[in-house]
Amino acid sequence: MGRRRDAVTCGGCLVSAVGAAGAVFAWGTSDRTQRHLGYAFENNGMDLGVVCTELPFVFLGGAVGPAAVWALGACLLGRRRRSDLHS
Repeated sequence: MGRRRDAVTCGGCLVSAVGAAGAVFAWGTSDRTQRHLGYAFENNGMDLGVVCTELPFVFLGGAVGPAAVWALGACLLGRRRRSDLHS
């Protein structure tokens, strides 16, 4: 039971890290973010406030969302396996 729990925990951490990195990458490469960071014509509309206001939420959403789905799947799989053992 201990090794399986460690594998599930490690998988959840990996999914969370990949989700956070993917969310930040997708946010950074979007046209909207590029405009705010000054990649428009002659840096018109440069607003570095998006880094302070949006980036933390993007990072947290990218990390928490996939981890929550992973935890839900692990919980449901564990519940199903326990009911199969008792039957």
